[in-house]
Amino acid sequence: MLRSVAWGLSVVFHPLLIPTYMLVLLLLINPYLFGVSNLKDEGAKMLLLLVFLYTFFIPAVSIMVMYFLGMVQDVQVREREDRIGPYLITGMLYLWVYYNFSQTGQLPPAYVSFMLGTVLALFLSFIINIFSKISAHAVGMGGLIGMVIISMGWFSYGSFSMPWVNVLPLEVSMMQLLMITLVVAGAVGTARLLLKAHEPSDVYGGYFIGFVTQFFAFAYVF
Repeated sequence: MLRSVAWGLSVVFHPLLIPTYMLVLLLLINPYLFGVSNLKDEGAKMLLLLVFLYTFFIPAVSIMVMYFLGMVQDVQVREREDRIGPYLITGMLYLWVYYNFSQTGQLPPAYVSFMLGTVLALFLSFIINIFSKISAHAVGMGGLIGMVIISMGWFSYGSFSMPWVNVLPLEVSMMQLLMITLVVAGAVGTARLLLKAHEPSDVYGGYFIGFVTQFFAFAYVF
């Protein structure tokens, strides 16, 4: 049962999904940064689709192709050596996404900063992976925590609404969001340990890399 829950958490909070989750959160926290009034606007939906395609779908398909070509042993890239190719492909694609978004002005500086932090974390993880199998899940969750803390200080109004269908909007404070993010991050890290995918040092190191790179990126962009 615990392994099933751990596996589910690993899938739902896969590292490739973190940029999309970051965008969803920022659209909820302050949609006006994107020139929309809420998450349901067509502009917001198209932006989410675009980010999802570039940061999740295309990298995931690339890993699948590598698997069918025999370049990696399995699609979950459990082995450290198998992660070299996926890290490079994903890192280069994310760098291209960051560069294009920063040059075209399609996204506000807030999200561009978060995307840059993700790129930095990816390439640092690639370098560390040469010596140790750092947890990419923990890197992603550390980045998400950093993104929420930065948003609390600079981009939020203190709380935001969660619009549910046929239900009155639920007001969520930024402190509540931070607590939820911390709990989820802890659960994801625990899941990776339960699945014996990593050692504790891989998880703690991942949190640190993901968290710190968000602040480096913020300092650079702003």
